[in-house]
Amino acid sequence: MGIELYPHNEKAYRAVRKMLDEKGLAAVVHPTGTGKSFIAFKLCEDEPNRMVCWLSPSEYIFETQLENLKRTFGFEPANIKFYTYAKLMMMSDAEMAEIKPDILVLDEFHRAGAEMWGQGVQRLFGMYPNASALGLSATSVRYLDNQRDMADELFGSNVASEMTLGEAIVRGILPEPKYVTTVFKYQQDLERWQKRVDSARAFGIRDEAQKYLDALRRALEQADGLDVIFQKHIANCTGKYIVFCANVEHMREMQSHVSEWFGAIDREPHCYEVYSEDPTTSRDFAAFKADVSKHLKLLFCVDMLNEGVHVPGVSGVILFRPTISPIVYKQQIGRALTAGDADTPLIMDVVNNVENLTSVGALQEEMATAIQRMYLTGEGGNIVTERFRVIEQVQDCHKLFEGLQKALTGTWEQYFQAASAYYAEHGDLNVPKRYAANGLCLGSWITTQRLVRSGRQAGRLTDQQIARLDSIGMVWENRLETAWERNFSYAEQYYAEYGDLMVPVKYVTEDGFRLGVWISNLRTQRTNGEQRTVLTEERIERLDAIGMQWDAVSVRWEQNYLEALQYYQKHGDLNVPAGYKTDSGFSLGAWIRNLRQARQHRGNNRPLSEDQIRRLDAIGMQWDNRYESQWSQAYRDAEVYFRQHGTLDMPVAYRSPDGLALGKWVRRQRYALQAAEGETSPRTAERRALLDKIGMNWGA
Repeated sequence: MGIELYPHNEKAYRAVRKMLDEKGLAAVVHPTGTGKSFIAFKLCEDEPNRMVCWLSPSEYIFETQLENLKRTFGFEPANIKFYTYAKLMMMSDAEMAEIKPDILVLDEFHRAGAEMWGQGVQRLFGMYPNASALGLSATSVRYLDNQRDMADELFGSNVASEMTLGEAIVRGILPEPKYVTTVFKYQQDLERWQKRVDSARAFGIRDEAQKYLDALRRALEQADGLDVIFQKHIANCTGKYIVFCANVEHMREMQSHVSEWFGAIDREPHCYEVYSEDPTTSRDFAAFKADVSKHLKLLFCVDMLNEGVHVPGVSGVILFRPTISPIVYKQQIGRALTAGDADTPLIMDVVNNVENLTSVGALQEEMATAIQRMYLTGEGGNIVTERFRVIEQVQDCHKLFEGLQKALTGTWEQYFQAASAYYAEHGDLNVPKRYAANGLCLGSWITTQRLVRSGRQAGRLTDQQIARLDSIGMVWENRLETAWERNFSYAEQYYAEYGDLMVPVKYVTEDGFRLGVWISNLRTQRTNGEQRTVLTEERIERLDAIGMQWDAVSVRWEQNYLEALQYYQKHGDLNVPAGYKTDSGFSLGAWIRNLRQARQHRGNNRPLSEDQIRRLDAIGMQWDNRYESQWSQAYRDAEVYFRQHGTLDMPVAYRSPDGLALGKWVRRQRYALQAAEGETSPRTAERRALLDKIGMNWGA
């Protein structure tokens, strides 16, 4: 059975083949769930004699795509060499020369815009200029990286087919969802806004704002709790739902409410979890996919499944994770939408604060744009879904919230006059963020002006307004931003000199800045979800652009593995002396020792993955150290002697056929292990037991 594409993908595939024949480059920009990976697999099927180099952000994504391919069509391509972008960037020219691809497939190609990953891709392009290249992504734009369009940069604007998530729903390619919005933990938001109202000194402003705030509080208090909402809208009580969380700590908090929120649906729901740092992720994900029980299935997810991985049979998604990235938002929604699925998927948008009540607006705008374009081009008859209903559990709350904001917001001129008075009194505009004057939140307003001018918040400042603020001492970067920019500049200088951000923790710049500690803290904050107001998505993108590796352990492992590979190629084994250092100064002997300890679950070393063990085995890794290997070899010789003679009583001068002084070895074991009698170490007990099996006479 061959691959049979859906009509929209068949049309895209024909465009891809034509563009590859004419240009050698083609990109497909289709939303998650539309089956765009099958377009590339179809190319592999139709070109069985051409070698395909398939690049992806993770093995996890690719393996799941292969599973879907095999399950759907029973097809397994034999002409693919797979690499992650991270692996590609670490490859030497000699290793890259072994790939010899005819076709390059760049899955999630917008990710190749990251500095280090992009360098690996450009090296591959340069080495194989005649290879055709096909890119797949749900978006070609890196929104937080100066709106870079990777379809332009990588494929010369050769886009064979492009479709938004909204258009896919309008055309009926993806099913019309049931979209439910509600608010979680809104009480804290109301307390914060009450303080703002109370601080308003102008009676008119305060009274008007209080009216809106009271109405908002009443509306929210009358809204159903999450337990009622889930019971009301989760129609498939045995279905599979992906729950997106912000970080591991947030995930644990959400999991603690499972019985409270979902108990009325299923008293014993099956819960799974996946997150990038969890070594059991693959096992839990596989179990979730395979679960066909009559229980509710919940997959709690952190920084996984946002892209590339599509899970069949999912009934819906529950969005607990707030995000400012339209890419991430649409990818999360896409987990519930599958081409050809007749069921109505459920999207539960459980926003974490009242400011995010209108997050679905971007998707609705995409649909409206698609409808308008289709009518203009005469395709109105192909419109399947003109709109989908948004069920608001907090009806009219966003209107009340907008009224509250408007009541508390004075005109720009009023705020400027308050800022001028502050400057006259203090000589600067270093206004504390919570500072209020005459009922106006001046501190917040100053912060907003900075954000608007930098483009990080919607709004507009005229040249005249900027000049007037400059005249009263406006500093456009606040102190924390200035400090962060200074620290980032040190990181840029390090990258310019060394080509990466693998900064030793003890590294200090010439003027005393502890850059290594700063980089290490950033990784910890990203992993733990701390300091989200400081480590914004924009700053994460900027760090990515200068080679930041958030999982430094994995990157260092790859670098160390290359050192081990070079040793193996030179010496033919990995019997590395304990104190051995490579020409670059790397302590390879110590690293090999730590690997053995990790395999034996000793010490504080990170566990080895099956893939790492397999790769080390391929270059001659001996998991016993030299002394243990020598003892094992001597024991095997003693075992042979015992089988031949029925005893270990041999002359002291006896040597085995391969020249080992076996008689002396047996005597040393007898004395050494007798001296260690009573010792409880597992190794001593194990060796005594082994020698007992072959007739060791301890009293001889």
